[in-house]
Amino acid sequence: MSRSLPVPEKLTILADAAKYDASCASSGGTKRNSRDGQGIGSSTGNGICHSYTPDGRCVSLLKILLTNSCIFDCGYCINRRSSNVRRARFTVEEVVNLTLAFYKRNYIEGLFLSSGIIRSPDYTMEQLVRVARDLRQVHDFRGYIHLKTIPEADPDLVRQAGLYADRLSINIELPTPESLRRYAPEKDAASIQDTMGSLGACIEESKADRRAPRFAPAGQSTQLIVGADASSDATVLGTAGSLYHRYALRRVYYSAFSPIPDSSAILPARPAPLVRENRLYQADWLIRYYGFSVEEITDGLDGGMLDLAVDPKLDWALRHRDQFPADVNAADRELLLRVPGLGQRTVDKLLQARRHRTLRLDDIKRLSGTVQRARPFIVTADHRPTRLLDRSALRGMVAPKAEQMTLFG
Repeated sequence: MSRSLPVPEKLTILADAAKYDASCASSGGTKRNSRDGQGIGSSTGNGICHSYTPDGRCVSLLKILLTNSCIFDCGYCINRRSSNVRRARFTVEEVVNLTLAFYKRNYIEGLFLSSGIIRSPDYTMEQLVRVARDLRQVHDFRGYIHLKTIPEADPDLVRQAGLYADRLSINIELPTPESLRRYAPEKDAASIQDTMGSLGACIEESKADRRAPRFAPAGQSTQLIVGADASSDATVLGTAGSLYHRYALRRVYYSAFSPIPDSSAILPARPAPLVRENRLYQADWLIRYYGFSVEEITDGLDGGMLDLAVDPKLDWALRHRDQFPADVNAADRELLLRVPGLGQRTVDKLLQARRHRTLRLDDIKRLSGTVQRARPFIVTADHRPTRLLDRSALRGMVAPKAEQMTLFG
């Protein structure tokens, strides 16, 4: 490891090392700005962006590690102790100065800072907290800050992080304690979840008492690596559902495993399909916003794996044809949200429109943009699918068609 490298060279190494962490979205932070002529930065504007909020805004973040050196030897991590990679380390002052310089040039709107474990978990957490504290208190930085927390660190240090950061995250990494013991023996699933519980309690206390100092107002998140172990999608979603329920996480991020240089022989030789990661995100969306339970999505899956050919909502509808067709003029919102091709906004518009008129198929097309997917699953004033739902070829009729990509398209 070298602390004497030029800062641009450190930035090249430590920005690249941070790319494996997917949990860096910036939604939900407290809105702040410096229009009063004081302080630096804003957490509400637009810039050169890489992260997307639920309302569609793009927010750019300086995403770096404090260091890619680590005393842990997690088998799936490129920065593990035994990995033969070039090492670098920022000082606290360098991270602070980079963040401020990048903001003033309109490159970023916030900081995402993680780190390998150096010396000890407490020492590493103290360095991360110093960066956030200096930005907030010394420079009055009002942009977005996301800190990775070290679950093995002193709880008081972790709580201090929440006073300066908009969001905190602790990566649970693998879906089961057994897998974590096998691939990352120096980490403890119970310790990680205890820290999540402590953070969750602090967040709720801050929300409940307006006089209390704000504490990680954008909540906490975590990341699960998909495909490094033999866990099925049902297991992955079961773990995610439990974390949402127990700790009120804002997001669980899924990262498809990709082989790393000089990796352990116990790891897969091939990467997990990116489409598997995509299907898990779609299933996660159904759980958080469409009223599906984990059990509903995973019940009946072949080997506990989501269908890679169709999205989870369409797959569920095809496996539960007895729930359809849904009468768009009479069905409740819960059932309409389960119709393939009808999103939240479309359903809300539909419910509003049917208060004033009886809906026809053209109305659904106008509200949603297309009726191709929904057509077999709905009834309107001028459309009834008759025996369409009973056809064995229905899947082929509604599944997206494979397209040959063009070389210069």
